[in-house]
Amino acid sequence: MVVSQEVLDALKQIGLNLYERKLWVALLSRGVATAGELSSLARVPHSRTYDVLESLAEKGFVLIQPSKPLKYTAVPPREALERAKKKLREDFESMIKRIERIENSPIIKELERVYKRGVKLVSPAEITGSLKGRSALYRQLETIIKDAKSYVSILTTSKGLIDLNNYLGETLEKIAERGVKIRIAAPFKRNNEEIVKRLKEFAEVRRIEKQDIIGRFCVVDDSHVVMALTDEDVHPSQEIAFWSQSEHVASDVMRPMFDFIWENLRQA
Repeated sequence: MVVSQEVLDALKQIGLNLYERKLWVALLSRGVATAGELSSLARVPHSRTYDVLESLAEKGFVLIQPSKPLKYTAVPPREALERAKKKLREDFESMIKRIERIENSPIIKELERVYKRGVKLVSPAEITGSLKGRSALYRQLETIIKDAKSYVSILTTSKGLIDLNNYLGETLEKIAERGVKIRIAAPFKRNNEEIVKRLKEFAEVRRIEKQDIIGRFCVVDDSHVVMALTDEDVHPSQEIAFWSQSEHVASDVMRPMFDFIWENLRQA
């Protein structure tokens, strides 16, 4: 059983753990085999082999023959991948339906009551944390922004405008429709003109002329602050940001800072 590291890495990327990768490749090399044979061939502990093979069967990579002893048949690679995709779609759709049932049931109200009671007991210092990865940053921003009641103020970069439009454009447009004031300050060039035009449909946008004013942060309702702590050119997975639900930080520190910058900018 010899395959390249590239193959093993590719199988890891589609969700197969180390033992699953080893056993499936071993089974592909034999076609049909018992758990004992595969354990020896793949060098996987015998005590783990049965449950790992069952997992592979559930994912569509292996067929189990009800013989004594049990035998396992390899599913051809292309067919296995198609089965895996189908199962993932089915699992995803099933999970979405379960989540929607909870959202539309009394359970969600009970969970919200528990959360609100808990938040009242928490000090502002504890409702603070770091966010790792650009996707985590924008998920947190979306969560905060969609519940905005009064205003959202955003300072970002030329590249940040693109992410802002892609990740949060629809959310910002929705809150603007219910009267939330949105202000966006950023430097931008010709390649941003279409994005700026789109954002101006529901937000006031001002251009930062001085290139020494760079950074990314967002203030919401004098209560939430999210600030990027790394350069935007880092790999998205290495993005680090700071989030705080603190009236002091939002209303006494970050909002005045944004207002000062804002008043010295011209409208886009």
